Parts: sequence; structure tokens; C-alpha cells
Amino acid sequence: MFRDLLQEAYGAMRHNRRRTALTMLGMAWGIATVVMLLAYGDGFGRACANIFANFGTKLVIVVPGRTSMQAGGQKAGVLVRFTQDDVETLTTNLPQITHITPEVSKQASIQYDTRVFTWAVTGNYSNVIDVRALKLRQGRFYNPEDEMQRARVAVIGSEAKEKLFSGRSALGEHIRVDGLSFEVIGVLSAKMQEGNDDINRVIYVPFSTMSELKSTHYLDTVWFTYQTPEYESLEQSVLTILATQHKFNQTDRQAVQVFNLMSSASAGSV
Repeated sequence: MFRDLLQEAYGAMRHNRRRTALTMLGMAWGIATVVMLLAYGDGFGRACANIFANFGTKLVIVVPGRTSMQAGGQKAGVLVRFTQDDVETLTTNLPQITHITPEVSKQASIQYDTRVFTWAVTGNYSNVIDVRALKLRQGRFYNPEDEMQRARVAVIGSEAKEKLFSGRSALGEHIRVDGLSFEVIGVLSAKMQEGNDDINRVIYVPFSTMSELKSTHYLDTVWFTYQTPEYESLEQSVLTILATQHKFNQTDRQAVQVFNLMSSASAGSV
């Protein structure tokens, strides 16, 4: 019986060669598509993991916004502005924080010799090297002494180094940032970029020195790392503390945005 079935199937395939070829092609394409999708998904997952590894998953970025709800007698639409008092408040009330830094950044003109580019310059505490999981390729990072002295020193990204200095050594050279001279004391190792991100072109300067390029009274963001498995409750604690400080409704997600890389990594793994 089995032989009869095979003979019948073979006969049908011979008499319908075009249909047979199309069927086989469809099956092959379907298998290839599934394999490609699985490979793409696995590769995409690894790429996401590498991007998150650039910063470390236990990282929180807090961004001020504008209120969308009334609270404390204030109307909606009030601009929330962070200062260094907020950094101190978070540090005092969240013992889970391991490193915290304010950040003020701007797009600035970066010049060396005849080469001129417009890149992001960011002012942070010296512990930003731990907060952002930065790795040095050459030289050193600025330290608390540089911050106290408001030293005009800079640590530059790997791509910034190549575009400004090509094959030459950048250490000890001076670049001009919006016309001010800064000594290059360190070059960072390259990080994996996401899309058109220019993370490897960033220029890092001490937070105290950043005030010569832009007012640092109001902060653009606050970054911190932490040690606790309860990252979801930590996010809520951040909102509660800042809501009390700035008198907005703690359920108002437009007033302050909290980006927790652990949450993003968990969502991406689902």
C-alpha cells in the first residue's frame, strides 16, 4: 500500500511539474524565512544587550519636563527645573544610589588646527566614568581635583579623536570649545552606537568648568546607578521624592520622566 502511494505521488509530481516546483520553492522560501527571522531576532537581541552593556543595566536617567496635571495649587503646564539641590535630595533619600551626577550639555564648536566640528559637550562629576561605564583607551579621566580647580581639561570620544587628530596622539594637545582652550587628557574606547547616535563624538568636561560654556544652575538631566533588585519601586521612589520637592502630582508622567535601563532590558527580553 505504501508503495502504491509513493507511485501515485510520483506520478502526480511528473504530470504537474510546474505546480510541484512552485510548491517546493514555497516550502524552501518558508524555511529560509523562518531561519532568517530567528537569526535576525537572535542578532537583534545580542545588539540590544551590547547597547545596554554600554551603560550597564542598573542605570537611571531622570529628565525634567512640564506638568500636565494640577497639584499643590499650581496649574498644569509648569516647567520643572532641576538644580544640584535635587541631586543632594536624591542622594540623601535613596541609599540604593551608588553613583550620581548632574549633567549639563550643549552643542558646541570643537576646533583643532583647521578642523572644526559641532559636537555635544557635556559637563558631569568625575564619577560619570562609572555612571556611564566609560572605558579609557588613552590617558586619564578628570578627577575631583580638576573639578575643584575648574580645570579646562577634556576627555574625548574615540571618533572625535580620529576626526580631530587622525593618527596623531591627542594627549596633551589643546582643542578649542566654543573658542575656549581645553587640554585633552584622555581618549575613550569606542562604544557600540545605536542608529545615528554620536556617543563616540562626545566631549566630557568637569561639571564646574562647564559653567564657562553654559549656565549650570539648571540641569538637563540627572544620572545615577544603584544597587537593588527592586528597580520598579526605585522608579516610584524617585517620582515621589521629586514630586514633593517640586510640588507636582507624582502620577504625572509628563512632569518628570524616569528612564530605567533595567526596565528597558526586561521589556526587550520578553
